[in-house]
Order: sequence, then C-alpha cells, then structure tokens
Amino acid sequence: MTAPLVDALLFDVFGTVVDWRGTIVREGRELGRAHGIDVDWEAFAQDWHADGYQGGLARIRRGELPMSTVASLHRRKLDELLTRFSLTGLDDLSIERFNRVWRRLEPWPDALAGLARLKKTYIIAPLSNGDFGMLVDLARHDSLPWDCIFAAEQFGNFKPDPSTYDGAVALLGLPPERVMLVAAHAYDLYAARDRGLRTAYVPRPAEHAEGYSREPDAADATSDFHFDIRAADFATLADQLGA
Repeated sequence: MTAPLVDALLFDVFGTVVDWRGTIVREGRELGRAHGIDVDWEAFAQDWHADGYQGGLARIRRGELPMSTVASLHRRKLDELLTRFSLTGLDDLSIERFNRVWRRLEPWPDALAGLARLKKTYIIAPLSNGDFGMLVDLARHDSLPWDCIFAAEQFGNFKPDPSTYDGAVALLGLPPERVMLVAAHAYDLYAARDRGLRTAYVPRPAEHAEGYSREPDAADATSDFHFDIRAADFATLADQLGA
C-alpha cells in the first residue's frame, strides 16, 4: 500500500506517545514505600485515568461540569482515590507532587527514536487533551522533539470535538488531507477522519494492564475500519512513511 502524501503528523499523547499506566504505577509504588503504604497501584492508576481523566472530559463534553483544566480533573479524582485507598498521612507537598506525575510520564521505548526520524521529513506536533503547560512539561521531561504544540484547550473543547482537529489544521495552514493523526485509540482516529485528516493506527497493547477494561472502541480498531496506515510502533510508522 502506498503511503498517503502528508506534510504534518499530529500525535495523540497519553497512551500513544507516553506510558501513563506504567509511570503512575512505578511512582505510586515509590510513594507507598516512602510512606509505608501498600495498595493496588494498578487499580489506582486505571481508575485515575478512566474516571478522573477520560470520565472528567466526558462530563465536560456533556455539560455536566464546567470547562476545567485537566490538572484540576486529575487533582479532584486524586483526592477521592486517596480516601478510597486509605492513603492517609500524606502531606500537601507529596500529594501535589504525585498529581504532577502526569507531567513526568515516560515515553514508550520506540517513541523518541521514531519521532526523531519522522521530524526529518514531517512537521510533528501533539494534538492532545492535556493542558498546554502539561504538554510543555512532558516535552521538556522526555525530550520530545515537537515542532509546535496543540492542546485542546486552545480550541475551547476536547477531542473528539471537531473543533480540535479543525483548529490544529487551520493553524498549520494545511488542507486536512495533508495532515495525519497518529493515535492508539480508534475513537480519536474516527473523529479525525471525519474532518478529512489522514489516519495512522499505532496500537499500544500495554497501555492497560491485563484484566482491566480497554478503550470502548478497542475492538473496532482491528475490525473493518480503514486506517490509512497501521504500524506496530513509531519505527514501523517511519518506515511506512519513508522517513
């Protein structure tokens, strides 16, 4: 299959570029050891992401919550989880530092080398629901070689709202068919395709721990939906795009 001609690649970040689950579990265990606390950090991380992050964004899109920063959604859910998991005795500094783990998420092993290759040929940028400052901190922490940063808050809504894809394309000054979204989540790719963007599916099977529910559209990603590219990782994506 001939790769589509594009000029820019937009990347989903949480789960596609960085490993939120692995990083949160690792830092949670470090926090637990430091304070003599033993909890199920896999369950903690999964709930923080599913209800605190994805669930919070869904409630904003449905109008059940006012427009909020992702950092505030994370902190609201973290306070609930600290109580539910009986994580008592943590000082405010420790709690706030743990909330900022989302700004220290480690990249998948193939991410940096793959992005470096792709950057030689294409404009590369995140298009994420994360806060702009959060994406800047992640880029600095992980040495992500973005040409620019697109955060959904710049467009007044969150993915998969059409305004996020349209807004990034407009700022790039490119027709949508010359822009490709790279993501591990089919719902994101569906929405981008509907706005005329090209799509590249890069599955991240380790994003969710075994035994935990995956994204609701995970099965669709392997069914009859046509992606312009399917790639096992960013290195394979670079191969297919001739980078």
